[in-house]
Amino acid sequence: MTRNSLILVFLPALALGGCGSRKPLPVFGSIPQFELLDQQGNKFDRSALDGHVWIADFIYTNCEGPCPRMSSRMHAIQKQTAAGVKLVSFTVDPARDTPQALTVYGKKFDADDARWSFLTGSTATLNMLDRDAFKLGSIGAGMDHSTRFVLVDKQGQIRGYYSLGDSGVVSHIAKDADRLEAIKS
Repeated sequence: MTRNSLILVFLPALALGGCGSRKPLPVFGSIPQFELLDQQGNKFDRSALDGHVWIADFIYTNCEGPCPRMSSRMHAIQKQTAAGVKLVSFTVDPARDTPQALTVYGKKFDADDARWSFLTGSTATLNMLDRDAFKLGSIGAGMDHSTRFVLVDKQGQIRGYYSLGDSGVVSHIAKDADRLEAIKS
């Protein structure tokens, strides 16, 4: 065999060998049980997400800063992920973000209510989730909040953080969500 024919034989084998050896996504923590209200005013607890890969973010409907961009990215994620992947947007302004306000906001971004939930409820619960569970920050009067998306697996474990400003953020999240979706639970 010539050197070139050896390369042609072993190069595809090396490439294929690397396909199955991707490292699993890290685990950054777990999301505890919670109970909030969705955009339709129905009780929504974490068990509604059990067995689903999901992506979370924190927004508020009166935001003139990054929230509309984040919600646009969530809409793109909705289009690029499997139907079983859920999307969850938690408000950081529960005083103004009623279920009705969240419904109107979701319609602006063509949210599929079967997949994308907008959640509101007690400030204490939302703050616990934002600060302690997702480790993104605290809900405060200034409405400052994280502009990161969080990928959660079927068991409620955080598997990735993605910044709004990252190039290719939508495709990166979609690929990682697909990886998690393919894992049998």
